[in-house]
Amino acid sequence: MRSPRLAVLASAALLATGLAVPSLADHDENHTNGCIKSVPELGTTDEVDICYTIYKPAGASAANPVPMVMHSHGWGGSRTSSEGAFASWLDKGFGVLSFDQRGFGQSGGKARVENPDFEGQDVIKLVDLIASLDWVAKETITTDGKGKGKKKATTTTTNDPVLGAIGGSYGGGYQFVGAFTELRDRGATRFDALAPEITWFNLKEALAPDEVARSTWLTLLTAAGSEALPQEVVAAYAYGASTGQWPGAGNPIADLDAFFEKNGPAWHVAQGRTLDIPVLFGQGTPDNLFNLNQGLKNFAQALTPEARAESIFIGYNGGHVLPNVLPAAYAGSGDPCAQQLGGGSFSQLSQKFFQEKLLGLSQGLTGYGDYHIATTEDVCVTVDSVEPTTSVELGTVPTTTAAGGPLAFELGAGPMRLAGQPMVDALVTSVGVENRAFFALSVGTSPADARVVANNVMPLSEPLPVVGEARSFELPAIAVDVPEGSKLFLTVSPVSDMYFSHGSRTPGALVLESTVVRLPVVS
Repeated sequence: MRSPRLAVLASAALLATGLAVPSLADHDENHTNGCIKSVPELGTTDEVDICYTIYKPAGASAANPVPMVMHSHGWGGSRTSSEGAFASWLDKGFGVLSFDQRGFGQSGGKARVENPDFEGQDVIKLVDLIASLDWVAKETITTDGKGKGKKKATTTTTNDPVLGAIGGSYGGGYQFVGAFTELRDRGATRFDALAPEITWFNLKEALAPDEVARSTWLTLLTAAGSEALPQEVVAAYAYGASTGQWPGAGNPIADLDAFFEKNGPAWHVAQGRTLDIPVLFGQGTPDNLFNLNQGLKNFAQALTPEARAESIFIGYNGGHVLPNVLPAAYAGSGDPCAQQLGGGSFSQLSQKFFQEKLLGLSQGLTGYGDYHIATTEDVCVTVDSVEPTTSVELGTVPTTTAAGGPLAFELGAGPMRLAGQPMVDALVTSVGVENRAFFALSVGTSPADARVVANNVMPLSEPLPVVGEARSFELPAIAVDVPEGSKLFLTVSPVSDMYFSHGSRTPGALVLESTVVRLPVVS
């Protein structure tokens, strides 16, 4: 893994292509606006403008270079370009580049939702721009001589800036597409640390777990990005939102399986790529778009073991949160883990993380290599594994589909603490076509008052009738304290607000037999 990088003096020549030098009219003493040229849209030869604002801290110069931090916006947003923005980052000695992603703000083109051949190339072009700035610190490289372990020379490479990245949701997606695309195309990434929040591992899996379109969120995402997306993708999103069917291979409007195939860490990991840089992850425990499951997979799979040991995972009570009325649910509202580890918010923790990783300045941070997850009661739980530790046999679990209310099946009595990824193993029988049910863990004193933990459910879908088929599926990852006098339940519902009107396509029933619920019990 690349070591923490100290600011060093280095000159940098302007790159020959792809950079737009801002005019004086776009510059004041605090920030500079400009655009670069990036790869054309499909079927065109015209390069696309990707626009940005650069913030330079006081005192930064070729004689006193500083690290740079990239920033970008969430879906439907635009870059930050206001007076006083990023003041706390500038005060700590970081430069900041905030940019409009393809299809948004002042940038051109159409949003490909973090495709390495489009948004990935945009990020690489911006890193090239950053590397051309003489006041940005550059990487120091040591090479070995003929004798093992002996250093032959120390050199500074002018195209490798000291670089971190911040942003949430879509602003976390660019971080992964940038770092992984550089790894794919260059053999190494020039990013030295990342701090993505509430983003995804597998985008298709997040938008349509088990092929069931997350229709409530698809409706909102389509509305927010309708002008930025290719129109066939907008139409396919609308199809998924209105029918509950994921528009994959064979869909007459657009094949979103193909559109999203490369758009996330999961694809790169499947290609054998992992990042060797430290990452501070922030994921929302009650997030019902990019749920906690997605963050846990990023931490476990997107990094090398060495990088993971230098990384921190924070789960907090926030993110993309819509209320879940049916089935009834509850969630917390704080970030006790960032407070516990960094003495403040996730943003403040990010600054300390980058001070350690980019500047080499110890901030006394602990918790590297572990998961730190807020319970619904706003208590921070630290674990080194999120795998299930306890199995509960439920036997037969009958469910209703298309009609009826949620059912709750008792798993155990409090006091009990869970933190991690629960699973269900069962033999499934489905008597109808496109039978679906929604599953989650819940807490209450009885089945009648049990409420789903952290506002989240996960679907099980059987497109055709089956008899006694073995299935193993994820429940929403959680952290929760079940108090004395309360019980933990498995809740099964025929409908969910997050998949409005899209339970089973036909009347029928799902029956789970030999059901085993595997729980991440920590105390």
